[in-house]
Amino acid sequence: MDRYWLLTWTTYGTWLPGDPRGSVTSVRDGAGPRVEHDVPGSPIDGPMPGLYAAAKAALKRPPIYLSREQAEALLAQLQETAAFRGWLLCGVAIMANHVHLVVGVAGDPDPKKIIGDFKSYGSRALNRCWGKPVNGSWWSDGSGSKRKLPHEVAVQAALEYVRRQERPLVLWFAGAGEPGASGEPGASAPGGDTPSGG
Repeated sequence: MDRYWLLTWTTYGTWLPGDPRGSVTSVRDGAGPRVEHDVPGSPIDGPMPGLYAAAKAALKRPPIYLSREQAEALLAQLQETAAFRGWLLCGVAIMANHVHLVVGVAGDPDPKKIIGDFKSYGSRALNRCWGKPVNGSWWSDGSGSKRKLPHEVAVQAALEYVRRQERPLVLWFAGAGEPGASGEPGASAPGGDTPSGG
């Protein structure tokens, strides 16, 4: 694989721009153009009460939280999408309100296309089983966070970040030596706070 990414996206209405927990938001740094603070190692944007209130007021429907069953169906689709595209899915954490994944790709495709494919095919899989959400989308608007992982140390750090997520519905890691893995993509460890489900 030529390029690795840590990709993150949120379910509809659960992590809004300006969120008190922080967010990766398109903002102005001074008088210049809007920028998105998604460079590896850079801090996320802090709370922005005005932006958060505006985003909350703009919600069309209640927030969407995934169930364990939905997370398992989503994982299966993420694996299928990666295999179909020839991408290497390295690690996935699916929480009730957001998804993190580390993926390797050949060449240098636009990361918006990569995350867009995962979200689009993931939505189709969820729609087949649970119907289309009333608001029309499982995911928040925008393309999510795309952090390029320029070297092996960054890939390993991203995988450790994925592994340490709180309250995952599903954790999955590919490769020999990963907890619960068989040495081939496809090993799954749903539930718990660790890849072993504990």
